Amino acid sequence: MRILHCLRAPVGGLFRHVLDLAAEQARRGHEVGILADSNSEDRLTAQKFAAVEPLLAFGILRTPMSRNPGLGDFQAYRTVYKHATPLNFDILHGHGAKGGAYARLAARALTRDGQNLKAFYTPHGGSLHFKPGTPQAALFLGLERVMENYSSGLIFESAYASRVYAERIHTPGVPFQIIPNGLQPDDFARAQPVDSAADILYVGELRNIKGIEFLIEALAALNKKRRTTAAIVGAGPSAESLKAKVRDLGLDDTVTFTGALPARQAFTLGRIMVVPSLSESFPYIVLEAAAAGLPIIATSVGGIPEITAGTDTTLIPPGDAGAIEQAISKALADPTEAAARATHLRDNVQQKFSVAGMADAVLAFYALSDR
Repeated sequence: MRILHCLRAPVGGLFRHVLDLAAEQARRGHEVGILADSNSEDRLTAQKFAAVEPLLAFGILRTPMSRNPGLGDFQAYRTVYKHATPLNFDILHGHGAKGGAYARLAARALTRDGQNLKAFYTPHGGSLHFKPGTPQAALFLGLERVMENYSSGLIFESAYASRVYAERIHTPGVPFQIIPNGLQPDDFARAQPVDSAADILYVGELRNIKGIEFLIEALAALNKKRRTTAAIVGAGPSAESLKAKVRDLGLDDTVTFTGALPARQAFTLGRIMVVPSLSESFPYIVLEAAAAGLPIIATSVGGIPEITAGTDTTLIPPGDAGAIEQAISKALADPTEAAARATHLRDNVQQKFSVAGMADAVLAFYALSDR
């Protein structure tokens, strides 16, 4: 098959999903390309694109895509349409709200032009984060309803995402399937903490939805009882406000901001991983940290309970600094028990989540959907 993956921001878990899926499809003999925003990236984006590009028959095209709706959306859509027109793709697969819209609109236009192709959409959270009741939610969720009419099928990376779509938009009127994110065999190499590793580690985007402010508040409370260090790895729009909060709470000498780093490198910088998210879909960072053997403290949001199901890893409520503090205190007090829980979770993740299995399911769904 000829496949084009379309996404907006080439950062975070969505980006990893697209890279893994595109590379695996290419290894199986399919001709694949990627089209992504040229404005959004972190310092690792170019390296990741460079690693996968040799596998891609149709390469990588970057074009401006805005985060919010605007006049630039029409130009971005036209770029997708013009890029796809001469290449006769069989599949346009959009990821995230913007990528999903551009891919499906282009597929609709190309079908009208006489091309025979299918359009698939994986939300990856995106519009599903909006709760009904606000004008912004009405706009985005309404657009999702319209866009479904141009879809051959929907792919949800978690049962949670499927439920939210049904609750906030409607029960899908097109074929859909739940296909979890997967990991590569190399992801299961155990991380070895460096001698200077912090007690606590956060890895991810620095923005409000990730709940990092509650982790910082928990660290302030912990440091009144015992010195507790933390490494915060990542970049994002909330970076400066989070650094200011650390300064205001007098944590400058115990909390370090490293900027964005490869996950495997980041995992060596801390001994206990904390994921304090207020909202998630099916976060790769939890899968990756589990595969690396890190003890994990995470909130019970999104698809995280699907990752930890069948294990003794306990989840905590979101937005609760006190719960984070208690969970960290418990893990620090009994590192042997924390390590045992981490091993159990690692074994469970290894059995359930692989890139090969993910690609098998996606390719099969492409073939089954006849719209």
